[in-house]
Amino acid sequence: MKERETFASRLGFVLISAGCAIGLGNVWRFPYIVGQYGGAAFVLIYLVFLVIMGLPIMAMEFAVGRASRKSILASFQELEPKGSKWHWYGWFGMAGNYLLMMFYTTIAGWLLMYFFKIAAGQFEPLETTEAVTQAFNGMVADPVMQVVFMAIVVALGMAICSRGLQNGVEKVNKIMMLCLLGLLVVLAIRSVTLEGAVEGLKFYLVPNFDNLMYDAEGNFRLGQAIYAAMGQAFFTLSLGIGAMAIFGSYIGKERRLFGEAINVGVLDTCVAFVSGLIIFPAAFAFGVNPDAGSTLIFVTLPHVFNSMPGGRLWGALFFVFLFFAALSTITAVFENILACWMDKWNISRRKAVLANLALIFLLSLPCLLGNNLWSGVKLLGMGIMDFEDFLVSNNLLPLGSMVYLLFCCLPARYGWGYEQFLAEANQGKGVPFPAKLRWYYTILLPLIVLVIFVMGYIEKFF
Repeated sequence: MKERETFASRLGFVLISAGCAIGLGNVWRFPYIVGQYGGAAFVLIYLVFLVIMGLPIMAMEFAVGRASRKSILASFQELEPKGSKWHWYGWFGMAGNYLLMMFYTTIAGWLLMYFFKIAAGQFEPLETTEAVTQAFNGMVADPVMQVVFMAIVVALGMAICSRGLQNGVEKVNKIMMLCLLGLLVVLAIRSVTLEGAVEGLKFYLVPNFDNLMYDAEGNFRLGQAIYAAMGQAFFTLSLGIGAMAIFGSYIGKERRLFGEAINVGVLDTCVAFVSGLIIFPAAFAFGVNPDAGSTLIFVTLPHVFNSMPGGRLWGALFFVFLFFAALSTITAVFENILACWMDKWNISRRKAVLANLALIFLLSLPCLLGNNLWSGVKLLGMGIMDFEDFLVSNNLLPLGSMVYLLFCCLPARYGWGYEQFLAEANQGKGVPFPAKLRWYYTILLPLIVLVIFVMGYIEKFF
């Protein structure tokens, strides 16, 4: 039997796991959600939910991966009681990885296009947000250019993964993550030193609970804000589809897994937090409403860069940073997909790469065309991209996290067993898993995840 690949260093494991979690949820969704729900007070609630929800589930996913030494398609089979059907979820988890890449590769292509457009000065003549909106809509309406850039993203991600775990995924992600963190610091320093940035810093760093509880029209919205904080804390870590379990399968037994989950969570949160330090001071400095929503990145910020001295340089750097964040997630999820193929069908990495290079390109086309040629296609009232995002974010992530929770916390006759999970999670040095809170993991935390699942449907359809 072929020996399983391992990381060259613990730093590689932490950076790649964080790279999987760090993506558009941190640098696109986090700032605009914070802007919509009033700034610093929302950030505090988000951090609480990140600690009480995200970290325990991440440790469980790492543990399933490390104990089984397999990807999501085979890990449950290795650990489940004989005759049980936990392994059925492996197919849904693998589907979640494909669905995520079916729309993520398109958005990463947009980021790459924006980098080239801003670097070439194509946004500089656009003096209003309406003009930038038209430019964005024109880009999305061009299927040929989108196909070219999506293909570049898929080919680049697979080229990195084709070189193996240590020489490809680990080495490139280390460089990319360190560049990303460096760019973050440079952009944040530039943003906070803009004239008029102080008001943005106050909005982001000084809690105002009135802003959290009431919207601009004075409507009470505390429940909505708490749900939004729960959802953001939950979705930012990419839990539930085996994307973290695969990296658990590549690490040794030297470190306890709850401590490693804390490291990944801290790095993920730092990127999201510093993204806010880039966006809010710049938005306030140039009179931009911080609750601009999902258009903040593609419409509002290019207009801000146009108004900023040296804006072409800062705008180009910002979209390189965004692209690195997206590509770190893409290579991590590609690695999970390739590991599934290699584990399940015992094929070489090269064959898995070639098969998935074609497969992911073809699967990504409906999302891409749904923004132009197939824009009339609606699924449950949603466009193709929104429908794919709905399947992953509102279904597979919460339900998959519930599977990992129950699998690790139920007695051994029903799942893996809490004692077996603890034995795996607490091997090595570091922070022990808080074992005395089993009642919380088996009763309260599944209820919180269920609330996120149900509220996602209510928000989407009612």
